[in-house]
Amino acid sequence: FIQHRPDLKRNVACMETKGVGAKRMLALCYLTVGKVLESDKFRRIMSKLLDENEFLSDYGIRGISKFHKDNPYRFYVNDHEHRVDYEPAESSNGLFGGNSNWRGPIWMPLNYLLIESLQTFHYYLGDTFKVECPTGSGNLMTLGEVSVELSRRLIGIFQKNQSSHRPIYGKITEFQTDQNWHNLILFYEYFHGDSGLGVGASHQTGWTGLIAKLIQQCVDDSAPK
Repeated sequence: FIQHRPDLKRNVACMETKGVGAKRMLALCYLTVGKVLESDKFRRIMSKLLDENEFLSDYGIRGISKFHKDNPYRFYVNDHEHRVDYEPAESSNGLFGGNSNWRGPIWMPLNYLLIESLQTFHYYLGDTFKVECPTGSGNLMTLGEVSVELSRRLIGIFQKNQSSHRPIYGKITEFQTDQNWHNLILFYEYFHGDSGLGVGASHQTGWTGLIAKLIQQCVDDSAPK
């Protein structure tokens, strides 16, 4: 099939390219093994994804790039302007349905799927394939290490920081300091793209509960081998 339809593999990391241990992978993202090429779409995506001025937050990956805070995406229909801004918390209007907002906040299911994908790519590419994380830092990581770094940032939403405050609760004093409430953990629907504050429904255990799996993986990774 590949021999007769080479056009269909042009933008695909196809099964012809062997990874570590002769592993093969089919992915809708072109990448190179053992060298860096300008055509490597995967590296370009990772460069944007791990840029703290774009998608990478202290608490995970944002739903839309922070670049759009000062550079909203604009398009016109019948001479009327429509725009998409970076909105890190609840939606500024009801046009997209209720208070749900995918245009900036951190969503656990999106981050979880991304972490699983990075783990799969790491299994295929091995420890020699590295990317800069964060972008511009000069710090190189394997894709497995990037997945752990993202997991730790997500876990940090729920952990107490140096001020003994959990980012998830922001300025809610009762949940931060009250002896009856400060260890109560709620599973919010999504989280502020800059501060990690819990946003939306506070009982979204269905997908935000995935944080338990990420905690387990981080513990397993740090355990003595």
